[in-house]
Amino acid sequence: MTEKHINVDYLARVEGEGALRVKILDAQVTDVQLNIFEPPRFFEAFLRGRGYQETIDIVARICGICPVAYQMSAAHALEKALGVTPPEGVRPLRRLLYLGEWIESHGLHLFMLHLPDFLGYESAIEMAGIPELRPLVEQGLRLKKTGNQLMTVIGGREIHPISVCAGGFYRAPRPAQLQALAPDLEWGLETAVETVRWAADLHYPDFEADYEFVSLSHPDEYPINEGHIISSSGLDISMEEYEDHFSEIHVAHSNALQSRYVNGSGEGGSYLVGPLARVNLNFAKLSPTAQETAREIGFSVPERNPFKSLLARGLELIHAFDESLDIIRHYEEPRPSRTKLPARLTPGEGMHATEAPRGLLYHRYRVDENGLITFAKIVAPTSQNLKRIEDDLWQYVPGVMDLPLEEATLRCEQLVRSYDPCISCATHFLKLDIERT
Repeated sequence: MTEKHINVDYLARVEGEGALRVKILDAQVTDVQLNIFEPPRFFEAFLRGRGYQETIDIVARICGICPVAYQMSAAHALEKALGVTPPEGVRPLRRLLYLGEWIESHGLHLFMLHLPDFLGYESAIEMAGIPELRPLVEQGLRLKKTGNQLMTVIGGREIHPISVCAGGFYRAPRPAQLQALAPDLEWGLETAVETVRWAADLHYPDFEADYEFVSLSHPDEYPINEGHIISSSGLDISMEEYEDHFSEIHVAHSNALQSRYVNGSGEGGSYLVGPLARVNLNFAKLSPTAQETAREIGFSVPERNPFKSLLARGLELIHAFDESLDIIRHYEEPRPSRTKLPARLTPGEGMHATEAPRGLLYHRYRVDENGLITFAKIVAPTSQNLKRIEDDLWQYVPGVMDLPLEEATLRCEQLVRSYDPCISCATHFLKLDIERT
């Protein structure tokens, strides 16, 4: 009997602290665990008793890369709970703020977190030290900076924006402030197209899985802030029905909850959220430039190779620049920029989902007559993908377990990083050991 253990003590180039444990017995994978050992943060618990406007600022602190995602899901859910309709003109401005976050997050992942895997380097810092690769790193940094500029002009600052509120915005930018960003956005659009073209020629491991894709869908636009929830197996539900079809469970090896898709027989399975799911389910809603680029490189849906999520993010990056420019061209400053709420409110409950860069993000709140939170539930994209990552590794590890240590390390990391998991805002070095008995 031959027993082998693959131990990844710290996942590198992901946000937060996690490890990977794989057990192999007689050339068969017998156990896979994605260990999330970072301490729980208890955001839902300490939101109770907070004011509804304060809540929007607090949830932004859940993630330094995706604060807008948390603010948008919270703002929409709270507006439903309080029966609030924002003024005309707020909706496109919210999309534009969210697109800025997509640009900075996708740019970061493409160039800094995932690309080193495909080029065989330990980090983007190492790549920057190589003359022929340094322009790629600088390109990625400029793309990220462009997204951050959008977030600063609309949100007041690039990390944890301060202008978002239930009812709209505390302050809306002037048209000239947004128009000044157009040259950088036009450069970003051209660069995103070029990025997808050269990324199409990278080597992608030959691996596919039978995914249950889940995302928002909207009849008229690529999904970000609004829509209904659909899946590749035919699910089509309102956001209010989310908890009837998706549940969270605790597993012993992780401090993060794992989500399950509950089918008609009551059984819970894994599912995939994020760019690959969105592109597969909403390809026809991508901008014409993104669709044409996809056809040019031979990208067609359904695409079931998780490593090619790099290309899906690239296509979404093209779309984000395209739509941002379109919104700015037609932008009119909303006056007023928000709907003010009375001091005494009618108690209510609201739930809403938006599409964070990493996938579906669900919030539910109950609010009392004083505007205080009495209940909060937040389901992050990564907790929805954790089970799916483990399922992928069950299928993928047998094909790499006999490779040399360095190569096996790269392949396992690369698969996990294709999901761009957001465990929290931290980065660690990865060490992988294979023990043979």
